[in-house]
Amino acid sequence: MVKNCCLFLLAFCLCISCTNKKPNNQSEDQIVVPNQVQKNWADAEIGVLIHFDMPVFQSDYNFRQWGTHPDASVFNPTELNTDQWCEVAKSWNAKLILFVAKHTGGFCWWQTNTSDYSIKNTPWRNGKGDVLKDLSESCKKYGLDLGIYVYPGDEQWGAGIGSGGRTEDPAKQEAYNKIYRQQLTEVLTQYGPIKEVWFDGNCHVPVKDILEKYASDAVILQGEKANLRWVGNEDGIAPDPNWYTVNKKDLDTGVSTALHSDINGDCYAPVEVDVPMLKNQGHKWFWAPNTDHLLLSVEQLMNLYYKSVGRGSVLLLNSTPDTTGLIPASHVKRYAEFGKEIKKRFDHPIKKTSGNTQELILDLGKPTVVNHCILQEQLEKGQRVTSYKIEGLDKNNKWILLSKGTSIGNKKIDYFQNTLVKKVRLQILDSKSVPQIRNFAVYHVESDLSDITAMNNQEKPVVISSWGNSTYLEETWTELTLDLTPYVNNIGHYDISFNVLAYDYTNKQPTGLQFKDWKLEMYGKEFPEGIAKLDGKSVFRITRSQQTLDEFPTRLRVKVKRNPTKSTGEVTIQRIVY
Repeated sequence: MVKNCCLFLLAFCLCISCTNKKPNNQSEDQIVVPNQVQKNWADAEIGVLIHFDMPVFQSDYNFRQWGTHPDASVFNPTELNTDQWCEVAKSWNAKLILFVAKHTGGFCWWQTNTSDYSIKNTPWRNGKGDVLKDLSESCKKYGLDLGIYVYPGDEQWGAGIGSGGRTEDPAKQEAYNKIYRQQLTEVLTQYGPIKEVWFDGNCHVPVKDILEKYASDAVILQGEKANLRWVGNEDGIAPDPNWYTVNKKDLDTGVSTALHSDINGDCYAPVEVDVPMLKNQGHKWFWAPNTDHLLLSVEQLMNLYYKSVGRGSVLLLNSTPDTTGLIPASHVKRYAEFGKEIKKRFDHPIKKTSGNTQELILDLGKPTVVNHCILQEQLEKGQRVTSYKIEGLDKNNKWILLSKGTSIGNKKIDYFQNTLVKKVRLQILDSKSVPQIRNFAVYHVESDLSDITAMNNQEKPVVISSWGNSTYLEETWTELTLDLTPYVNNIGHYDISFNVLAYDYTNKQPTGLQFKDWKLEMYGKEFPEGIAKLDGKSVFRITRSQQTLDEFPTRLRVKVKRNPTKSTGEVTIQRIVY
């Protein structure tokens, strides 16, 4: 298996080398570049995602359970202080707070006339309070950007989880569209500059005009105006390589993820990584009592940092205020420890440089132990580097390989064993045009690197079905139904593969299967946005972007016909982990 992985990686690298063997020959106007809003967003590197909703105040409330929403009267925090939220964000150098102003249940955390299920019908501040207003003022006070999450759905209107704002009753759609458009307009116009807008699972309500008018300075995650992509998991891990470009046809779906990245894509849309602060057991986005044991350790947080920020993405780490309205002391402590560890490791490079060239050398002056390098491109010039290596000059004046990679982007952190070198050299092996390196820095991090787990943590495929010589006919389409409920039970990407194990090799006709009319049932309805057949392969990719109840089964229905050659095989499912 290890040998096969190595061969695959070698082949992949050779492929990149062959397809991009013209460094410095691509014209400047062919390089896809970010706009200033995207550039500013990338510079932030880390932010805080705040989930604060009714599950906090009614512990037995399952926000995925339709029709069980607590009464607004249960909300009455005794010490709510958005300044404290901002202080926590500053403690680990976050630059942005993304607030869940409306979650799937439809409760609105601002003063609105669009819904009775809102802050105005709570005992807190006699119904006159406004959490979003408080947070907006606190963000201005602490110099933080403000982003908003306004879920497109609302179960009170029959637009539940995964709906993107589509109602179950078409007669209600026009009315709900007006409601949601007003809600979005309110949060974008009444609370100062909004720098990021989250739709979480697409947005089918027409809001393009509102975003163009009121959110021109914001990055948008999902929906028809998306200029960011969701990474595709809630594990806190970005892919490597991490390409910022994507094809317009994929971006226009509103639900493209990191898996749609294309090194030669025609649109600039980097990926954002979101992850709970609590270990992802039971979808722990909200505070609950007696969960401190689920807090991520500093080592685990650093692992996430390396695999998100260190792979060129922005990390959104969730924060969960408790019933008092404050982030718990144990969480506050852990954020501060995380921020301290980041500073300890990377605030003081041994040496750094920059330049627009194929080779950069850091002369350390004397033999020095190194174990980390940070690379950064000038993003305003686009993501250009497609292959590089880092070498060290040892005591015998020989260049030895320290690390190698493909994409760089906003930031790439390479780590390796402690190595005594006199110089460190960066060589750009391939690039779309002249490399634009704004930072090449070398470090000696004094820490146990066991917290950086192996990259190859892919989950194993599971056999869920099989077929024999007589299962499918050559002339007739047979409908197959696969129950995926036991397997597609976490947010992320899944590949369902039809693998031929044996066939009649004496028959020179094509083997394998043909497919048509595939449909995915998810969230209690047909969900076409969640399924795609990979080009040229007998593989269906399932994307689950929302949590929901297990009572809603997940099924793949597809019509199957075999090719002329008889075959036997098995169907497997595998969750994609970067």
